[in-house]
Amino acid sequence: MIAPKRYGAVIVALAAVLLAALLLGVAVGAVWIPPVQVAKLLAWKLGLIRHPDVPRASEIILFQLRLPRVVLAALVGAALAVSGMVFQGLFRNPLADPAIIGVSSGAALGAIIVIVVAGADAMGGLGVPIAAFVGALLTALVVYRLARIGPVVHVATLLLAGVAMAALISSALSLLMSFSGEQIRNIYFWLLGGLSARGWSSITDVTPPILLGVVAAATMRHDMNLVVLGEERAAQLGVELERFKRRSIAVGALLAASAVSVAGVIGFVGLMTPHVLRLIVGADHRRLMPAVLLAGPTLLILADLAARTAIAPEELPVGAVTALLGGPFFLFLLRRQRPDARA
Repeated sequence: MIAPKRYGAVIVALAAVLLAALLLGVAVGAVWIPPVQVAKLLAWKLGLIRHPDVPRASEIILFQLRLPRVVLAALVGAALAVSGMVFQGLFRNPLADPAIIGVSSGAALGAIIVIVVAGADAMGGLGVPIAAFVGALLTALVVYRLARIGPVVHVATLLLAGVAMAALISSALSLLMSFSGEQIRNIYFWLLGGLSARGWSSITDVTPPILLGVVAAATMRHDMNLVVLGEERAAQLGVELERFKRRSIAVGALLAASAVSVAGVIGFVGLMTPHVLRLIVGADHRRLMPAVLLAGPTLLILADLAARTAIAPEELPVGAVTALLGGPFFLFLLRRQRPDARA
């Protein structure tokens, strides 16, 4: 187990990197806003200083375009990272990720059905996130049932179940796209993942369910530590296994669906973040979760920064950037899971 002093240093370092990513995210773009101006404008908004001598254009760009995008990236990154941690704890497998096991695709399918049938504003704007949650929850349940053989969830079965669900969802999406008409561009947004054209209203909508999911995950950390020891041992130590599984699936689905409802399908954040940090801070979820909550936002903020600056003035889908990072990482993990790789 990592020493307390070293763990504290890791948390401080992760917090510093997150702060640097936030400043870079709001400063870098088609128009450069110096970090000093960013700090002054934020201090003014917080009522700490009088209105600074800063160009009006910088103020508009910061508060209407970049800051809401960066804040949304932080929220989505945190949701995906914690969701990945929960699913990895449930399946006791580092390959579990909302996108890989099909949960994110299920959420996207639910959202797209509502968009095509009733429009994005259905039920006062609540139709899309509710449908995303239902789609994510159903997908997680099906994958879990398919992957479970007796008391064990096998890696190969888990991946095959995820691939099978992804294939079914892809077929359903293709069918929906045939009847989507003017909504086809919205569908492409959900499939590729992105954070553009999102304002403060999206942040207001998605913050409550993400906070709820994070708090619920925090209350499960002790049980996660026990389940890692094996289901039989966890039951002997007092864990109500079926209740734990239901809660884990619901919490992981809620977080993944919340992210998908505003950003579409963004993969591999939930795979890379908890796994890498588990190697650094250890497998104790009480220590892992704070680190994940700092690193997940950092990863997605930087990925979004790369997406909007790599081929400026055009934008890449942020989902493509995370896939470029996560694909090789997933193959590396898959290689390590092979029995002959450990021989």
